[in-house]
Amino acid sequence: MPMSTKNCKNIDKIFADGRLIDRAIRLAAREALVQHKRAGLPIVVYQNGKTVLVPAHKIKVGRQTKRRRTFSKA
Repeated sequence: MPMSTKNCKNIDKIFADGRLIDRAIRLAAREALVQHKRAGLPIVVYQNGKTVLVPAHKIKVGRQTKRRRTFSKA
């Protein structure tokens, strides 16, 4: 199904602004950390010029803050 011109304009605005994309990436990264921690799986990070394996029990997951959705209907 082809996208309407209205949808394309909304997507263009989202990409131009960038805040929704940044938020989606932060939420996805947080969810990945939560899943690794729950499953007991380590993560790999780049720290001080080296790759480091972080055990699941040391994974720090920040609090998820509730923010109002900023989608517009315009």
